[in-house]
Amino acid sequence: MNVTVSHRETCRLCNSANVERVVALKPIPLSEGYTDDPDSARAAPRYPVDVYMCADCGHVQHLDVIDAKNLWNSYTYYSGEAKGMPEHFRQMADKILAAVSPPDGALVIDIGSNDGSLLLPFKERGFRVLGVDPATEVARRANERGVETFCDLMSYGLAEKIREEYGPAHAICAFNVFAHADDLGEMVDCVRTMLAPDGLFFFEAQYLLDIIDGVLIASIFHEHMSHHSVKPLIQFLDRHGLELIAVERAPIQHGSLIGTVQLKGGARPVEQSVHDLVALEDRRELDKLSTLRAFDAKVAQLRDGASRLVERWRADGKTVAAYGAARSGPTLLAQLGLRDAIEFIVDDHPQKVGKYSSGDGIPILPTAELLERMPEYTVILAWVHSAKIIESNQEYLERGGHFVVLCPETRVVGKDGDVRI
Repeated sequence: MNVTVSHRETCRLCNSANVERVVALKPIPLSEGYTDDPDSARAAPRYPVDVYMCADCGHVQHLDVIDAKNLWNSYTYYSGEAKGMPEHFRQMADKILAAVSPPDGALVIDIGSNDGSLLLPFKERGFRVLGVDPATEVARRANERGVETFCDLMSYGLAEKIREEYGPAHAICAFNVFAHADDLGEMVDCVRTMLAPDGLFFFEAQYLLDIIDGVLIASIFHEHMSHHSVKPLIQFLDRHGLELIAVERAPIQHGSLIGTVQLKGGARPVEQSVHDLVALEDRRELDKLSTLRAFDAKVAQLRDGASRLVERWRADGKTVAAYGAARSGPTLLAQLGLRDAIEFIVDDHPQKVGKYSSGDGIPILPTAELLERMPEYTVILAWVHSAKIIESNQEYLERGGHFVVLCPETRVVGKDGDVRI
């Protein structure tokens, strides 16, 4: 596969050239590349994931950009199969309807709609729904579920077409995709084009403050081009004719920011939640280069701790596996020095089992092999689901196995709880 990579010279939100690298990371392969043989897997190229900050507006981002077609064509993540996500989406649907109070039969649009899981609750209540997602397989699945979905990237031309053919939308969502677009200006211009005068736009993305506090290095990979905070977004949205009127911190994905946006000059007031988070970000100096450099130092500490574990495992001849062929896997393997320590990865995803991980050539086996092979240590790569993975595999622990959790700090868990390291 020929991959197109470009390097931005300016901030994604304010277009300033005053951007500085604040977290230097090792290049990683694309996260969703699984191959049939280990040699081609190990030969997969690696691309930069260094983190930059705009010294003018404070936005934190990647400037090395993988072409969208290379990122999404073979995408294998399904929202409806992710632990806790369908329930989260149903709760969000309730909140969105309460906030918008749309008329009967109103249009709800989801940008980056995946398999339609967020739109299903709206469809079940009689609203018209429309999804937009560039990943062929997930868009196909959404259409099969009865959620009409355009298999395409969101673009201004598509937005105009939707407005003309479907009318204005009273609610537009961009959940877990608002950090995934290189041209965020075009995305919000699309939102402004499609939104009804009294409609609302809702986005969800991992929150920079939670990434820093939790040292969530596993959330840094090519798809996550932006690591959002409130202050830069207020200025950015204002320049594009939109207004941030409410924000909420949510525990999903170990810390997310949910924003509510109206057309600039809309009837709704800016809620206190926006002012409160701006004040918090000021206190925490979230828009300062020094804050991100301190985060870089914490990443280095995490890397040192993991390296000591790997050295001990090798010295003691321990068998080490991993749990979850997750999108965050390449980041954890590369940044924490685990590449040559893992013998196999267990996962039950049908498009991954029997294949080899991109960049490392590690075989992916069914999760049943965990009890068959009983590795002494199993590193959890699907870090978001660490608690549920540990809870669901008590037999492995009772038989003497150990799980290793790498975020937000290195922990080894045995049958009696955390093990001293």
